Order: sequence, then structure tokens, then C-alpha cells
Amino acid sequence: MSDKIRKSDEEWRKELTPEQYRIARRKGTERAFTGEYHDSKEPGTYKCICCGTPLFDSNAKFDSGTGWPSFTQPVTGENVRTESDSSLFMKRTEVLCAKCDAHLGHVFDDGPGPTHQRYCINSASLKREDR
Repeated sequence: MSDKIRKSDEEWRKELTPEQYRIARRKGTERAFTGEYHDSKEPGTYKCICCGTPLFDSNAKFDSGTGWPSFTQPVTGENVRTESDSSLFMKRTEVLCAKCDAHLGHVFDDGPGPTHQRYCINSASLKREDR
């Protein structure tokens, strides 16, 4: 993905709510079952709250029972990137927006087939564009 978006913390704070900033820019996590999209069944494309990059489609969304929106795959692999995350005394794979580096959530290998991936994503990092 080209044209990386870079902004100062002050710029991000002005554009995002305190909760969105805490999660997307400071790698926070919303409490389970509290996010806007955790049980949403509406059709649409889930975009990055910070830059609007399309990240996930509702066709890839499933109910994982975890309390966060879960997806089997991104819209396209080039729109997300991953990093190793050793915070909270465990090894996980963090998912970030490839264009602006917003923290989205984590990906696990316990999802349904065919990908067996579970992209466990914070609602506060997303904005759904309805179809």
C-alpha cells in the first residue's frame, strides 16, 4: 500500500473520539460485548476509522462468541498488516491498517474454514459503510 498517512498525536486527537484514539492510536482494547459492531448483521464494508481504508466485508463476518467483531479475512491482504505482539504476557499477532498504522485488533488461527483465521477487531477502529 502506498501513500502512507502520517499525522501527529495532536492531529489524531482532534479527529477521533477519546475512545477511538485510545484504541486505534494507543493500541487499546474495548471491553467485550460493548462495541457498536460486535453483533451487527448489516451488510457493508468496514473501513478504518482513521483513514477510511476498506478493511473487512460483512460477508467475511461471523459470530465468534468473543464479544468483538470477527472476520475470516480482510477485503484484501494489502490493506492490513500484522506485527508480533508480546504485551499482556502472551504472544499474539496484532492487526494494523496498512495505510495509517491504526491498531485494529488481533488475528488468531482458530476461525472457521476455509481460512481458519479469526480477525478479532475493535469496533472503535472501524466505520461500516452500508450497502
